[in-house]
Amino acid sequence: MSRPGYLEIDLVSHSGASAAGEFLHTVDCVDIHTTWVERQAVLGKSRYEVVQAMTRIETRLPFRLRGVDSDNGSEFINDHLLTWCQARPAGHGVQFTRSRPYKKDDNAHVEQKNWTHVRKLVGWERYDTPEALSALTALYADLRLFQNLFQPSMKLVRKVRVGSRLLRRYDAPQTPFERVRACPEADPAKVAALQQILETTDPFALSQRIDRHLEHLWALATRASRTPRETVPRSSRPRATTPWRGWTFSRRVHSQKPVLTSTPHAEAGGAAEAPKNLGIARPELRK
Repeated sequence: MSRPGYLEIDLVSHSGASAAGEFLHTVDCVDIHTTWVERQAVLGKSRYEVVQAMTRIETRLPFRLRGVDSDNGSEFINDHLLTWCQARPAGHGVQFTRSRPYKKDDNAHVEQKNWTHVRKLVGWERYDTPEALSALTALYADLRLFQNLFQPSMKLVRKVRVGSRLLRRYDAPQTPFERVRACPEADPAKVAALQQILETTDPFALSQRIDRHLEHLWALATRASRTPRETVPRSSRPRATTPWRGWTFSRRVHSQKPVLTSTPHAEAGGAAEAPKNLGIARPELRK
């Protein structure tokens, strides 16, 4: 991809251990060319909420949106988002593509950001209240500045195979804003506003503010009760049969001779009979 504006998008749920009811989601977007990231928190994943989130994200981009690529979830594959991409003035349409089913590597860029930019910070707790929505939106507003203006990253340039080894070559570390600033397609007014923010923002104070946002968001998580579930008490009676189904693993048992049992005929003076089907061979037969 040689110019900005083509986004990979995905939805990250914040349901905790239960997917019942409505809860928060994060609409995660990353530009393939510049690695510029945008996120928007939504309550539920209705088509209306997703379209509104994409509208807010588009207004914040420092370049024109040219295409979106999603997975096959119903929150993206619907008429609402397709109409949102196509109902535009001539020459400003947005290309809408999707990945192959069950092929997460098709959206490798946004899948990586789902982990580094969402899960590692927000975690797996459940958030399902309007207060949590406001807190998550405030967190993403500061994270947007920190990760796009101050956090550099490296882009994979090529792969070189040397024998059985695969060597990866990367470009020089750059922040997403530096890559945007080098693009002629970037919006000059938005680039100038971001440059002003970059020059007047202390990244250490910004990171401390992000820590406070995270602590506030953590306090708003909906957590399940810690009361353990009732368990059925186990019976104290011994098993009627062995769980090993007649198998024995003891070498000493295998080396023992079969024990002869008495029969009514033996008690009357006759010869005793060996028990049948014991499964233990006599020592002289095992040589």
